[in-house]
Amino acid sequence: MTSLAWSLPAHLVLAALAFGYLLGSIPFGILITRLAGTTDIRTIGSGNIGATNVLRTGRKDLAAATLLGDALKGTVAVLLARALLGEEAGMVAGLGAFAGHLWPVWLKFKGGKGVATFLGVTLALFWPGAVIFAVSWIAVAAITRYSSLSALIASVATPVGAALLGHLNAAVFLAGLALLLWIKHRANIERLLTGNEGRIGGKSGDKGSPAP
Repeated sequence: MTSLAWSLPAHLVLAALAFGYLLGSIPFGILITRLAGTTDIRTIGSGNIGATNVLRTGRKDLAAATLLGDALKGTVAVLLARALLGEEAGMVAGLGAFAGHLWPVWLKFKGGKGVATFLGVTLALFWPGAVIFAVSWIAVAAITRYSSLSALIASVATPVGAALLGHLNAAVFLAGLALLLWIKHRANIERLLTGNEGRIGGKSGDKGSPAP
């Protein structure tokens, strides 16, 4: 995806966006924990629907399943739209999936922070970017033990890496997703600046750590 001349008709843009949004709106964190009979994750920890908050139920397997589901809905949205309608539709569907996770229609538009879905969309659009994201996240987390800071830095490193590798369209697109991710993490940013953000491995009642 080094160069892309936009030519997708408006009706296909809307179709790809709607498809991605509906897929991204699937709240795997809630569905998986309900099937397992655990506590409603919106009533514990940060109240978010992502894997980090699912981990507060004490079930690492459910958290891993949520992480996988939230990532794959982004990947599947891009791959299916691309296969059916072309490269441009894949990008549009990826945007829709990311927005769907952040603002799911089924949950009155109160969704997650978008970290796992960002990774899933990146994997389908530009897989080296997913590697950059994962390595950056792991490195920052190992040093600081802040999940939120790791996600914020990794989301910036990803489009920067794409640009340096010559994939300018991917870089611009991922920078847009990163901006939305930062906006959803604004409360975490405030806590990081004041020293009140929860660290990875903190007590389960800590509301500081973000949910992907």
